[in-house]
Amino acid sequence: MVPKLSARILWARITFCKEGKGMRGKPIAVFGLVFWLISMSLSASAEAPKKKEAPKEEPKKEVIKWKAQTLWAAQETPHKTFEEFCEKVKKMTGGRLEIQAFPAGAVVPTFETLDAVKNNVLQAIHVWPGYAAGKNPAFAALTDLIFAYEHPWELDAFMHYRGGLEMLRELYRPFGAYTVGVMFWGVESWPSKKPIAKLEDFRGIKIREPQGMEAEFMTKAGASVVVLPGQEVFSALDKGVIDATNWGTVSINEKMGFHQVAPYFTYPGFHSMPVGDFTVNQKEWDRLPDDIKAILVTATREWCWDTVERVALEDLKVVSEAKAKGRTPISWSPEEKAKARKLAREIWQEWKKKNEQTRKVIEAQEAWLKEIGRID
Repeated sequence: MVPKLSARILWARITFCKEGKGMRGKPIAVFGLVFWLISMSLSASAEAPKKKEAPKEEPKKEVIKWKAQTLWAAQETPHKTFEEFCEKVKKMTGGRLEIQAFPAGAVVPTFETLDAVKNNVLQAIHVWPGYAAGKNPAFAALTDLIFAYEHPWELDAFMHYRGGLEMLRELYRPFGAYTVGVMFWGVESWPSKKPIAKLEDFRGIKIREPQGMEAEFMTKAGASVVVLPGQEVFSALDKGVIDATNWGTVSINEKMGFHQVAPYFTYPGFHSMPVGDFTVNQKEWDRLPDDIKAILVTATREWCWDTVERVALEDLKVVSEAKAKGRTPISWSPEEKAKARKLAREIWQEWKKKNEQTRKVIEAQEAWLKEIGRID
């Protein structure tokens, strides 16, 4: 930086020029001095440090907070994978959407979850939609057509490529709810206190079932049906209120402790492969930015198959350790499966008469099952 000139020095130079000392032409000298002063001033200004502007504050992002309840106990793998799903959504949205996961019954009873999401007590649910069969039987027929599927890909393909997901959204629409996507946990197993290896073995058995097609199947097979939420099943088995239950896959039942009091179980499963949903309050969905909606759809697909594969690996582990723990896997013969499916298909036909939507969802699945060779 050029040093500042004192007033005395400047005055001396100007006086010198005025008197013409050492100078031949006063105008030229004065002009030179003025030019020099301007140059020094500009140079000093150019080299002077500029003041830094204060950084502009970014507008605060709105954080949307949801409460979501599942059908699972906290220790069950599908509940844990749902918690992980919620964490991933928070990260993928940059913290703009936070979903707090609650296990079954933590906020409302399991069978009241649809009313809770309709009234925005819960903003989201992960349940079996068939719990709402009392409101519309098509919920159960669409999301667990008994004795129909034997692998998750079969039902997943129907939901995404043969119109199943749109049908489910249509069923939820009157309740102010929107299904973002679906998931699966695998083909379920029957834990029992007595061996159940054929259709006739159900006679006289007391079995826990949810309301829906399978409850009717069991009645036709000669069993006594008890409707209970999942969190009451262990106590009912332990106290002899029931002899068997329909709940989850082999490993899911193991974590619930069912095999401790019901050491026989069917494996591989074949009778039931329910759909699990991720359904949200319609108004809450509508207010989401488009990018968060896209993130939820993508994250739900990933959560689906993460759950399927992790549960399948856990099932294999339980089966491999069964003998050492005094438990017995029971495999049904193809002939017994065929007998059970024949009875199940009679129930399909009866359910078609319940209402137009139920007929529609069953016939759509029958067409798909013929396409993949499961039925003639």
